[in-house]
Amino acid sequence: MNEKFFDLKKEKQDRMINAALKVFAENGYRHASTDDIVAEAGISKGLLFHYFISKLGLYEFLYDYSVRFMTLELTTRVNKNENDFFVLLKQVEAAKIHVLKNYPYMQQFIDSTKYENVKEALIAAEEKKNTLKEAREAILNQADLSRFKPEADPAKLLCMIEYAIQGMMKESFFEGSFHPDMINEEINGYLDMMKQLAYK
Repeated sequence: MNEKFFDLKKEKQDRMINAALKVFAENGYRHASTDDIVAEAGISKGLLFHYFISKLGLYEFLYDYSVRFMTLELTTRVNKNENDFFVLLKQVEAAKIHVLKNYPYMQQFIDSTKYENVKEALIAAEEKKNTLKEAREAILNQADLSRFKPEADPAKLLCMIEYAIQGMMKESFFEGSFHPDMINEEINGYLDMMKQLAYK
């Protein structure tokens, strides 16, 4: 990647990043087209390749940028003294929503990388593939699990919650109704309900 990319105005940087996030998230690495990315960003293909050299170079940059950005938000926005499992999840999701206000497709892009089957894309993500998972685990390790009913398995609940949130996000983008604050409110409603069911 050409470091001069960061000399561009922030608005132009973000326009290019958001265009690439959207195209890769919606199509996967194999089917993502640089023609679609430049059309979405409103730039020339020459300019894209001037900064990122190749489609793979752009993908590598995006993955690194996304993981760094999301990890920073998680580690700075979650209260290190909080020990309520569901409050911690609310803070994690609020941090993600804050990111999505600037980069609407970032979480979908990160999620999509888990299902990549193109070798060069897998290699590009290899070094940092566990970074976000480890940051999230460190946050949830703060939780006091003694509050759960014996029959409520926190790990299974977490899987259910993650699937529900991913489904809500995909549906809102598919319907063209994505609004970060509304999604956050809906997520909090689900978490409040799960807390009532799971805690003693």
